[in-house]
Amino acid sequence: MAVRVLFVCLGNICRSPMAEAVFQKLVDDAGLTDEILVDSAGTSSYHIGEPAHPGTRRVLSHHGIPYDGRARQIKPEDNANGTTYLIAMDSDNLEELRRRFGDVPHLHRLLEFATHANGHDVPDPYYTDNFDYVYRLVDDGCRGLLDAVRRQENL
Repeated sequence: MAVRVLFVCLGNICRSPMAEAVFQKLVDDAGLTDEILVDSAGTSSYHIGEPAHPGTRRVLSHHGIPYDGRARQIKPEDNANGTTYLIAMDSDNLEELRRRFGDVPHLHRLLEFATHANGHDVPDPYYTDNFDYVYRLVDDGCRGLLDAVRRQENL
C-alpha cells in the first residue's frame, strides 16, 4: 500500500500546489513514484477548479517542475483510516485540519521538516507576491519531509 502525502493551504492555488509539485519531483527523482502518492487541497472552497496561481506556475516553471493540477477542497476521505500525512502550510490550516480530523498521527506543518527556514508558517504569497521566497521555504520543507517519510515508512 502506498504512502499518501497531502499538502493543505487555504485556497489550494499557491502554497499547497507548489508543495505538491516540488514534493512530487523529489519523489520521482528518488524512484519512489509507486510508493508515495502526492496530492494537495485547500480548506476553503474559494478557488475550486481553478489552476494554480500564475506566480506559483511561474516559479515552478523557472525550476523545471511541471504542474497542471486544479484547486479542490479537502474532504473526509482525504484522511481515510488516519494514514495520510497531512501537511499544513501554516498554523491556521493546521488548526482547521485538527478541527476536521482530530489529532491524527501524521498531521504537521511543512516547516517542521525544514532545516534552513525560520518560523513555523509558510506565508501566503497570494497577498505579497513573494513566490520565490515561498518556493525556497517549500523546497527546504519538502526535502526534510521526504527524508522523514522514507525513515518512518522504511522506503
